[in-house]
Amino acid sequence: MAATNNIAPRVAIFLFLSCSSFAAAAKHVYESKPFNRTDFPPGFLFGAASSAYQFEGAAFEGGKGPSIWDTYTHQFPGFLSLIGITPFVTLFHWDLPQALEDEYRGFLSPLIVDDYLDFVELCFKNFGDRVKNWITFNEPFVFTNGGYDGGFLGTLAPGRCSLWGNSPQGDAVKEPYFVAHHILISHAAAVKLYRTKYKPTQKGQIGITIVTHWFVPYSNSRLDVIAAQRALDFVFGWFIHPVVYGEYPKTMRPIAGSRLPRFTTEQSALLKGSYDFIGLNYYTGNYAAHILTRNGNVSSTSDQMVRLSTDINGVQIGDPTGVSIFYSYPKGLHDLLVYTKEKYNNPPIYITENGLGDENNDTMEHLTQDPQRIDFYNRHLHAIRKAIAEGVNVKGFIAWSFLDNFEWASGYTQRFGLVYVDYKNGLKRIPKKSALWFKKCIQKIK
Repeated sequence: MAATNNIAPRVAIFLFLSCSSFAAAAKHVYESKPFNRTDFPPGFLFGAASSAYQFEGAAFEGGKGPSIWDTYTHQFPGFLSLIGITPFVTLFHWDLPQALEDEYRGFLSPLIVDDYLDFVELCFKNFGDRVKNWITFNEPFVFTNGGYDGGFLGTLAPGRCSLWGNSPQGDAVKEPYFVAHHILISHAAAVKLYRTKYKPTQKGQIGITIVTHWFVPYSNSRLDVIAAQRALDFVFGWFIHPVVYGEYPKTMRPIAGSRLPRFTTEQSALLKGSYDFIGLNYYTGNYAAHILTRNGNVSSTSDQMVRLSTDINGVQIGDPTGVSIFYSYPKGLHDLLVYTKEKYNNPPIYITENGLGDENNDTMEHLTQDPQRIDFYNRHLHAIRKAIAEGVNVKGFIAWSFLDNFEWASGYTQRFGLVYVDYKNGLKRIPKKSALWFKKCIQKIK
């Protein structure tokens, strides 16, 4: 579920499976050395992700009620113009039921934790005999920043961005931190419930998925190096640091001050080590430069105190993709993995999303021939393999996405799928060249 607004619950299902239309593609020198399953450790999982809401929608089918995305898209008519197997199940993403969103209004009543526990227990009880891998939240940064902050100009549900006039009820100065705080507390409570009541008999595992770019210092200056670390802490560290160490990164408190809530001693103890694995979603990298004064209004985004860019003197950080802010930067994934190993005690890691988007502005015949997507995956898998050789505990790779789908604020204007969906002809599904390549690479060698 790539969030194409600068970084990217419903119940989302990750489905495991056994040339792009860019003018620059003809000039691109593609990675020639393919990978195969034997290049990775025994038991390494390969898959492709799907998402119930993005694939199916169906707000009023089968007894389902509207989510905040159903509400959000119909509140903004102009927005509408954009428009099997379950080894991993995400318990909460960013299209939560409207009834739960009502509790978020008014700064997320603490009762939301109890409501979330009721929901996850229902899932554990009814599906835990089959689902052995649980993700409590997927990309909490994206729906926190995009839905409650000015970082994405309020373009993601529920659109509570007071700074930009999209929602008079929102408070982008404080609300993102409060929302994230309750997400983390809910996560820790769900992990405790699963570990104490269900894991002993169901024998599964539970974790959280965190999305981030990799941030590269714009120069070798000390200030730019610190700025890159600060940007990483305000995106990645914001969520991984508490689940590993029970507290927020030290860089956040001096800037956010009292707007950043504090965990109680009990909450901190509950959070510390609240994972069996960490999911990482990675799409691109950015250069980060230090700035002397805040860039824009006070919010969790401007609190980073950095200027982000994708080029230095016109030289881009990587090959462009069909998503204007995403560039292919495999080194960033390698560096992120090594950093996580060294900073966060080498946790078991699943790459739960990684992929390339095409602009949906070409013919089916052209979009199903996608050498740049093959190159993207090949290079990123080689980056993962290198990280594993350096001791990083990577357990699996899940491509985003299995099918072309509804890409949130970008609607149907982008295609991330390994399988092409013909929206004009009965949703016919046609495997792209990348799907056949991926299948061949991960087949077991007899």
